[in-house]
Amino acid sequence: MVMEDRDEEEEHLNLSLAIVTDPNGENSRKRKRKLLNVCNPLNPSHEGYFEGKIFKLLQVREEMLKLDHKRSKGLAENGKGLHLIHSLLIIATSVDKNNMNSALENLIQLYPTVSLMGDSVQRVVAHFADGLFARILTPKSPFYDMVMKEPTTEQQFLAFTSLYRVSPYYQFAHFTANQAIIEAFEKDQETNNNRALHVIDFNVSYGFQWPSLIQSLSQSGKRVSLRLTGYGRSLEELQETEARLVSFAKGFCNLVFEFQGLLRSSSKLIINQREKKNETVAVNLVFHLSNLIEMSETLKSVHSLKPSIVILVEQEGNPRVRNFLSRFMESLHYFAAMFDSLDDCLPQESTERLSIERNHLGKEIKAMINSENLDEENKGTWKNMMERHGFGGMKLSSKCLIQAKLLLKVRTHNYCPLPCEGENINGGFRVFQRDEGKALSLGWQDRCLLTASAWQCV
Repeated sequence: MVMEDRDEEEEHLNLSLAIVTDPNGENSRKRKRKLLNVCNPLNPSHEGYFEGKIFKLLQVREEMLKLDHKRSKGLAENGKGLHLIHSLLIIATSVDKNNMNSALENLIQLYPTVSLMGDSVQRVVAHFADGLFARILTPKSPFYDMVMKEPTTEQQFLAFTSLYRVSPYYQFAHFTANQAIIEAFEKDQETNNNRALHVIDFNVSYGFQWPSLIQSLSQSGKRVSLRLTGYGRSLEELQETEARLVSFAKGFCNLVFEFQGLLRSSSKLIINQREKKNETVAVNLVFHLSNLIEMSETLKSVHSLKPSIVILVEQEGNPRVRNFLSRFMESLHYFAAMFDSLDDCLPQESTERLSIERNHLGKEIKAMINSENLDEENKGTWKNMMERHGFGGMKLSSKCLIQAKLLLKVRTHNYCPLPCEGENINGGFRVFQRDEGKALSLGWQDRCLLTASAWQCV
């Protein structure tokens, strides 16, 4: 049965499924009995038919969420990769066309064939199914928050640190960015920067990127001044980041370190951040622009600072794809590679892997599916976007490439050496240069995961 008016469906979800628990639980039990009655095939009313699918979907989803290793290993043949991806795309297409009954029917069939403890395809499809279920429900539904439940701050932090430790993903981004910043700082010493470096980080996110920069700067043996302006999501995060970095910097007697934490809501104040003359200014845009609505305004502010270098690291793909299905497909390819790569880093039954996928990657998947891009303009590639805002690409040094290759040797089990152009890839992580050496990418097998590039004002 096809619904023609999504507003009518949302009204049913909002009014008919508003199961509110009373102190004695009696009203909830009555509503549940009523819901079971209207689901009876002998009474296939429009409202009850739709409600019944939601109720059934909640049941099969609850079974899927159980961490049952035996169930994961015993999934039917239709729990195999290509079939799961095909089913998921049918559901996404139905959602895009507002055919919610079809989407619900297919989700009911999909959930029993996936598992959070299964192979990489079963796991990633399970999280995408959750995202689509939430999109069907809409924020008006009382069940929306249950499906979109946010991990606690502690859970998010543990998942992030686990991924940072076991995978080269974040370390590749941070070490490549830091190497480029150090080289820009050393180049400016020729024109007298008073051995002072000011880094403006738009996404300081626990400050994991900066200990390696602090250590590298201190190795010269000469006195160095490092000022870090970091934008964060909360005052608590900024305070913890400052305490961690200040404590680490105290171990280097030739380094003067200063940290200034600002909330992201105050990012327009960046234009006032260049307070000292004769210092190297580096702007760090690592995993930031893709989530920013006012991208153009931020880049205009960055350009007004005339920094020596701007580091951009972002996930691969079109940064501002507005079409839902296109964005869904790009994200599915990207996260499928991420989940597959984790099998190279952790055992399939690892609780640490489960934490990473549920509290970090899964959170990103559901946020992507349920976000609406407010920017009408298609921004094109990162390269085109930066060039439109007055930046020119800088060639990354051979040291960045060598460092990235060494990182893969240390941090992965199945390291694949840097291939020659056109060489067949047999699997595993790899690094490769792009755009005539102006960008460096990290890939998993034949899929590019993220790209680092350096820019200067022109």
